[in-house]
Amino acid sequence: MIAYLNGEFLPKAQIAISPEDRGFLFADGLYEVVRSYDGRLFQMEAHLARLARGAEHLRFQANGYGDLGDVCRQLLEKNDLTTGDALVYIQVTRGAPSVRAHPFPSAETPLTVYAAARAFDPLRERQTTGLTVMLLPDQRWARCDIKTVGLTANILAAQQAQENGAAEALLVRDGCVMEGSYSSFLAVREGVVIAPPLTNYILGSISRQVVEAICRREKIPFRAQPIYQNRLAANDELMLTGTTLEVTPITHVIGIDRQWAPGPVTRRLQEAFHGLT
Repeated sequence: MIAYLNGEFLPKAQIAISPEDRGFLFADGLYEVVRSYDGRLFQMEAHLARLARGAEHLRFQANGYGDLGDVCRQLLEKNDLTTGDALVYIQVTRGAPSVRAHPFPSAETPLTVYAAARAFDPLRERQTTGLTVMLLPDQRWARCDIKTVGLTANILAAQQAQENGAAEALLVRDGCVMEGSYSSFLAVREGVVIAPPLTNYILGSISRQVVEAICRREKIPFRAQPIYQNRLAANDELMLTGTTLEVTPITHVIGIDRQWAPGPVTRRLQEAFHGLT
């Protein structure tokens, strides 16, 4: 397996990160996961734009990642991943200064830029049968709109969901369902696709952007408004979106006495999403 680190393509087993790297010490870093379909990177420009926005908010000294698109394409070629499904992982941290200290290191400290690709099994049967999810309190920090590598709260929620037979955790803050631990959440009521409003408590999901664009094209009403936990059963359809999930229906929410079926709006969005990929 060939990976990329700071301008070099190297066997992944040979790559070493400094123990002083701020991503390792402080989770002071950003990441993106990009889907590849037969060697075609999906929404690469949107991922790089989100990475650049995160770098601006974290006040990284350098903020130009235009060459990472070419890096990702080369990783697919070097690892024979130009056919079938694959994922490319990108991580950028504030670098590895010589001294561990909470304030930013000097402006001369280079960022650490890492990327790797792997084959991916999309488990498409989930999109047919749907998933079970679990509602859990949102215990993340207040800047969920920045895609940082600090995912401890997400990991704990995902693990608790798995231990209870659910495929994903839906995170609830102040009575509102925000998003999943690794996905975005949408509902459908009376033919209208409803998404939680984009705030600092929700990541600007690339897949959600794609779904919203599909809705505009297909003349499907789309509305950003709170989705309340205590009214969840009143929705006609529930779904998750994400890089690995695409558009996947939710059929059961643990603790709610209702069974959902993959509905007509979800199926229409799935079909349109697959047409794009």
